Amino acid sequence: MKMYKLSVLIEKDEDNMYVAKVPDLPGCHSQAKNMQELMKRIKEAIQLCLEVKKHDKTRIDISEFVGVQRIEVKA
Repeated sequence: MKMYKLSVLIEKDEDNMYVAKVPDLPGCHSQAKNMQELMKRIKEAIQLCLEVKKHDKTRIDISEFVGVQRIEVKA
């Protein structure tokens, strides 16, 4: 088995649920009420997404995480 290191974006939604998204795997996401459960669920989701990509022979391109910036703009 190959080991993957992936970046996971975690946010809190309007219902105070933690939501995890994997930018390198479009459509790969999960949610939970706490971080411990979220990490368990997103790992399972990642494994499923990777299996689908392997089965479809889709190339998996993993980018290097650089950082997150919060900016303020007027609109």
